[in-house]
Amino acid sequence: MKIHNKLFLILFSFTFSVIAGLVVLIQWSIGQGVIDFVNAKEVKALEPLVVQLAKQYEQNPSWERVVGNGENFRKLIESQLENSQFLPRPPEGPGPRGGMIRRPPPDHIRLGGERRLPPENIAHYALLDENKQRVVGRYLSDLKYITTPITVGDKTVGYLAVSKRDSLVDGYELDFLQQQTNYLWFIALAAVLLTLLVTFLLSRHLVSPVKQIANGMHRLTQGNYETKLTLERKDELGQLSEDFNILAFTLAKDEQVRKRWLANISHELRTPMSILLGELEAMLLGIREPNAKNINSANDEALHLKRLIDDLHMLNSAELGGMHYTMQPTDMALLLNTIEQKYQVVLEQHNIKIYLLNSAKHITVQADKTRLLQLLDNILMNAVHYAQCTTISLTANNINIKGQTYLELIIEDNGVGVEQSHLSHLFEYLYRVDSSRNRQEGGSGLGLSICQHIVKGHNGEIAAEKATLGGLAIIIRLPTI
Repeated sequence: MKIHNKLFLILFSFTFSVIAGLVVLIQWSIGQGVIDFVNAKEVKALEPLVVQLAKQYEQNPSWERVVGNGENFRKLIESQLENSQFLPRPPEGPGPRGGMIRRPPPDHIRLGGERRLPPENIAHYALLDENKQRVVGRYLSDLKYITTPITVGDKTVGYLAVSKRDSLVDGYELDFLQQQTNYLWFIALAAVLLTLLVTFLLSRHLVSPVKQIANGMHRLTQGNYETKLTLERKDELGQLSEDFNILAFTLAKDEQVRKRWLANISHELRTPMSILLGELEAMLLGIREPNAKNINSANDEALHLKRLIDDLHMLNSAELGGMHYTMQPTDMALLLNTIEQKYQVVLEQHNIKIYLLNSAKHITVQADKTRLLQLLDNILMNAVHYAQCTTISLTANNINIKGQTYLELIIEDNGVGVEQSHLSHLFEYLYRVDSSRNRQEGGSGLGLSICQHIVKGHNGEIAAEKATLGGLAIIIRLPTI
């Protein structure tokens, strides 16, 4: 079953059950209210008899002398209810219509040929003494009675007990109850129809965007990453559609990167492989002599190919979490001095001067020293091979960001630099800026990508900017301890 139909059935069934339950509950409440009203009305009709009994008892304080036997008590009740709706119709004529209910004579006495009512509608009256013990009348233990106290002065001398009725059989109150019942069911029917309409619209309103999102996800699974949803909603479904659009955009971007990466890696692998095969074929055909020079040239291409494969393996390990770090406190001032001395000779061979400006004294970071050396080696060799520079500046500073102290390393050169549009792509796999970077030195194009993984492995940040010297600046921030 579709979610639209499920949602519709659940909402409609629940609402219908609530409406039906409320109608039954209200109908029962009104019926009980009307019955209580009629019982109270009958008690009210007998109040003059209570006053009469109190006066007679005051003159002669003996209930046997006041009411006599059961027949006298019955006559007193009939006399009091003669003109009320509670006295049953006499058999010889229709008599006045008393209103809602006609009871048989008190104490189960049947008048003439009148139809006997059900037991729950038979009147039971009784006179009780001050201890609520029966004096005369019918006082049954399985019935509920309304007792009215009979007082003489401040003393209660007895009670007039009237049995409660449990249902209605006649009169305008019954007509009123039936009318209210009809109105209630009419209102319930209108509410059910309105619920049917509202439930249908609501389920469609809720399910329609879900269907659009499901269709969009289906298109994404088919590789259509240009899919975009336009749901003008301010609820969770609207937020979900925005997240869907972000996901589609990210997938489209990743697909472009993947295609570019495949194109670049195939080109990077094909170039040294083609050169290597060409040189070997030339030597096999006798075009080139298999001397040391030609063999070294082929060996250089093989080494280039090996470095490329090693870098790819390292990046793959980093992506899979396989690049391990042995973290320990590392004195960065000592490490930077080691770097300066290590590359002094290499840089002089390329006519490049290096300047170390270390204002971060006694700074210690939790780091893997070998990985940091690899990081700085990649950046410096990248400048040596591609920047066409004569000066490299390495600056170390202490900075504070949101209460956390960082070591900031800025490595910049005065070379050809990189255009602003390329800066954000420098850390992508195999990304090259051909106008300013070349392949004469045989680099793999993966150095800066490896640098990014190393810095992230140290919970740091790395970025590329325009250098104050005119070339490229690589900025590294590492948290200190």
